[in-house]
Amino acid sequence: MDFEFTPEQTHLRKSVREFAEQEIRPHVLEWDEDEIFPLGAIKKAGELGLLGAIFPEELGGAGLGYIEYSIIMEELARVDPSVGLIVAAHCSLCTNHIYVAGNDEQRRKYIPKLATGEWIGCWSLTESESGSDAAGMRTKAVRDGSCWVLDGAKVFTTNARHADVCVAMAVTDRAASQHGVSAFILEKGVPGFQFGKQENKLGMRASATGEVIFTDCRVPESQLVGKLGEGFVDSLRILDGGRISIAALSVGTAQGAFEAALKYSKQRKQFGRPISEFQAIQQKLADMAMEIDAARLLTYRAGWMKDRGQRVTRESSMAKLFASETAVRVANEAVQIHGGNGFIKDYPVEKFYRDVKLCTIGEGTSEIQRLVIARQLLKTE
Repeated sequence: MDFEFTPEQTHLRKSVREFAEQEIRPHVLEWDEDEIFPLGAIKKAGELGLLGAIFPEELGGAGLGYIEYSIIMEELARVDPSVGLIVAAHCSLCTNHIYVAGNDEQRRKYIPKLATGEWIGCWSLTESESGSDAAGMRTKAVRDGSCWVLDGAKVFTTNARHADVCVAMAVTDRAASQHGVSAFILEKGVPGFQFGKQENKLGMRASATGEVIFTDCRVPESQLVGKLGEGFVDSLRILDGGRISIAALSVGTAQGAFEAALKYSKQRKQFGRPISEFQAIQQKLADMAMEIDAARLLTYRAGWMKDRGQRVTRESSMAKLFASETAVRVANEAVQIHGGNGFIKDYPVEKFYRDVKLCTIGEGTSEIQRLVIARQLLKTE
């Protein structure tokens, strides 16, 4: 068992941190306040290979694994969780769905442009009446000759409005339940495919979240991804990896909030000395550091297993659940350490506090993660 990062992984962390500090940190407050989608920074991330980390080099990717991908997510979220969320939806959901379930022609057509950031991707599963109950979706696709016609609407789609490519799930056989949902690739500009309302969110405000609407949207048979009726089953496989990315995003968010609180505790003086000298503050910092380390280890364990082709349904859910709830606690304590200053935008912890809550909701709520873990524990071989 080796807990050391390789020289290449250490160099990757340094490079991504430099990118985040130079290209992202100076704009974090502006992007958040004005809900600006940081397209320029995302394009630069694509040029650096960050958007195609887990895809092979022959498809334009960086040929890395989930350990490296987790490092990337952690370092981006440490500075701005919104940017981490954009990359997570683009890479481990949209692009990965095409890579895992698509055919060779689809991979060659889409992944090189997505992996390099030439195109931005989104992934649409959730609807207004079907969230955790994804099998209850209403969006449908009906075969018409050699085409499929999609009708319906999706909500809470990350990168909506800015995406060039969307992977969307639709019911193709209502009677078949979970085995009656199929996935389709939609390109921007296809008649009947449009983006609707963009949500005005509590946090992650630089990340665009909105509706995707299909109205008599006609696509050829070639746009079906994976086997007919297996789109929902494929989505569950995609979420196994996606939850590792959200776990890493949570770890990075927690790390950013912790570092801000640690720095502040050394600078802020009360009763003639830095508040870091008070045991109450020291205990908070110790608990924060301990829980972040535990979350990080769970995350990298899941990534290590994923890189070795092992099933990670239980491990990725454990990592996502623990890391996201840890990040919420850490952000809360970071605000508490700042006192009144933690409640104002002059200090970064109020943004971490707003951003972090999504980590316990997106890609499966904490409640759903506990169900997934319990089912894995109780499953009979």
